[in-house]
Amino acid sequence: MYGELTPLGGGDPIPLLKKQLLIGRRESCDIVLRFANVSAHHCRLVLNGGYWYIRDMQSRNGVKVNGIRVQEKRVDPGDKLSVAKHDYELIYSPADLGAVGPPPADDLPNEIMTESLLSRAGLKSSDSREKAPQYAGKKADGSFRRYDVMDDDEQLKMPDRPV
Repeated sequence: MYGELTPLGGGDPIPLLKKQLLIGRRESCDIVLRFANVSAHHCRLVLNGGYWYIRDMQSRNGVKVNGIRVQEKRVDPGDKLSVAKHDYELIYSPADLGAVGPPPADDLPNEIMTESLLSRAGLKSSDSREKAPQYAGKKADGSFRRYDVMDDDEQLKMPDRPV
């Protein structure tokens, strides 16, 4: 066991059984919180260098550490962790989990969370413009014009030739 989340409002502690844990409302999550204000995939806890890090997974109601909303942050032993409006204390011992020396920086030291799983597996291109969809529009004479997907700063390019 790598520590536990203790509900501050009462209830049984939640054991942290893996080094990466997905927290959310869905049954497929490692830690399931059955509350309407918790997103399906709310946040992720990652153990790195003996310390736990939290990352908000674009949840609607956010994640807080010691009352401050964060996107990604190291969570030290005894810190108050809020998932939506549900408060927990994170209990663990960095020394027991392999920490050596002073605590590392607040942000996650490796790039494990900066890229999607699909992208890391090679299933999704990192440049989405390469495979951007195209749309066709019908002209008055019955032929079609092609409309390419564009960025906000681009102007619409419509070729005069039929698609």
